[in-house]
Amino acid sequence: MADSGSEAIAVIGNTDLTPSESENNLKNTMVEKGTSLLKKMEISVAEAEKRTGKNAVNMQETYTVYLIETRPVDAASEGTNPALDSLWRRYSEFELLRNYLLVTYPFAVVPPLPEKRVCKQDALVTTACKCDLNSCTVTSYFLQQAEFVWHKLSADNMDPDFVERRRVGLENFLLRVASHPVLSSDKIFYLFLTEADSRLKALNATFRVKNPDKRFAEMKHYGDELQSVISQLLRVRARAADRLYGVYKVHGNYGRVFSEWSAIEKEMGDGLQSAGHHMDAYAASVDDILEEEEHYADQLKEYLFYADALRTVCRKHELTQYELEMAVQDLTSKKQQREELATGTIRTFSLKGMTSKLFGQETPEQREAKLKMLETQIEEGEEQVKERNAECDEFVKSAWVDIERFKEQKDHDLRESLISYAIMQISMCKKGIQVWNNAKECFNKM
Repeated sequence: MADSGSEAIAVIGNTDLTPSESENNLKNTMVEKGTSLLKKMEISVAEAEKRTGKNAVNMQETYTVYLIETRPVDAASEGTNPALDSLWRRYSEFELLRNYLLVTYPFAVVPPLPEKRVCKQDALVTTACKCDLNSCTVTSYFLQQAEFVWHKLSADNMDPDFVERRRVGLENFLLRVASHPVLSSDKIFYLFLTEADSRLKALNATFRVKNPDKRFAEMKHYGDELQSVISQLLRVRARAADRLYGVYKVHGNYGRVFSEWSAIEKEMGDGLQSAGHHMDAYAASVDDILEEEEHYADQLKEYLFYADALRTVCRKHELTQYELEMAVQDLTSKKQQREELATGTIRTFSLKGMTSKLFGQETPEQREAKLKMLETQIEEGEEQVKERNAECDEFVKSAWVDIERFKEQKDHDLRESLISYAIMQISMCKKGIQVWNNAKECFNKM
C-alpha cells in the first residue's frame, strides 16, 4: 500500500479475530500483487433494497442498500458448492472505497462509480404545441398533438429503473477494480467485499505547482476535453431519443387512423386494417429500443466519470510535484541562511537584518551554534529532496503505466460501444423500412 495513503486513510475494522488470526486470514485469502482477484473470487451485486433509518443528525431518512455476494472460485471448480458470503453496502460506502483507492494509489486510473442522482437528461418531457394546424406539416402536427411524455426515469432516486441501473453500475465498478492489476490486490478492497464492519475515511488535496509536468498537464486537459465531448454526445443522444420516441408514437396515430378508415370501407377495409396493425406494432417497439439506447448511454457515462478519475491522477501528480518544490525551496532558504551567517552579509530585507543593525551582531559562539544547526537542517533537507525526487519519479513511472493501460481499455470499450450503437441504429432503420414495405403490400392488395 502506498505511503501517501497510509497517512491520509483511517481504517477501522471490528471483527472477532485476533490480530494474528486476521493477518493469517488475509495471507490465505488475498491474491498476490498483479494477479486479478476475479481469478480467486466471484463477485456480484445481486440486489438492491430500500430501507428507512435515522441519519447522523438523528433524522429519519430513506436510502438504498446493495447486496454484495462473493464466492471462492477454487471451491466451485472443485465441484463443491460453498455458501455465498454476502453483505449490504450503501452507495456512500462505495464512494468511501473509491476515495480510499484514489488516495492510496494516486498513479492508478481508478474506475468510476455510477451516477449518484438521476441525471436531468434522463428525464425528457415533450409537451403539446398550440400552433395552428395550417402552419404545420402533417407529421409535425401529429408530433405536436400526440402530447406524449417520455419519462423512462423519474427524478426520484428511489425509482426502480434508476436503482437497477445503479446496481449494475456498482457491480461493474467492483468487477473493474477486481480485474485491475494493482487495485485488485488491496487488502482494504478485499475487506470491503467480505467484512461488513470495515469503514474508510479519505482525504484529498490539490495544489498549483510552479513547474508542472507538460505530459500530466496535457493529460489533465485531455480529461477535461473527453468529459466535455462525452457530455455533449449524451445530450445529443438524449434529444435524438426524445424525438425518436415521438416519431414512433406518431406511427401509432397512423395505425389508429387506418383502423378507423377501414371501418367505413368495404373493398379497401382489409388492407387498411392490416396496415394499421403494422403501424401499431412499430409504435409499440419503441420502448425496447429506448431501453437498449439507455444501455449504450450508460457505457458512455462510465467514461464520463473515468475522465474525472484521469484528472484525479493528474491532480495527485501536482501534489507530489508541489511537495518536491516546497522541499527544494526550504533547502535553498537554509543554504542562503548559512551563507549569510558565514559571510555576515544579509542579501534580502528581513527582521533579522534589522535586529542586527539595531542591537549589534551575534557573538561568534552564537553564530557557530546556528551554523551547526543549519548544517544539520541542510543535510536533512537534502535527504528530503532526494526522497521527494524518488517519490515523484516513481509516481510518474507507475502513473504512466496505468494511464497506458487505461488508454487501451478506453479505446477498445468506446470503439465496441460506438460500433454496437451504429449497428442498433441501422437495425432500427431497417425495421422502419420493413414496416412501410409491409404497409405497401397491404395497400397493393386493396
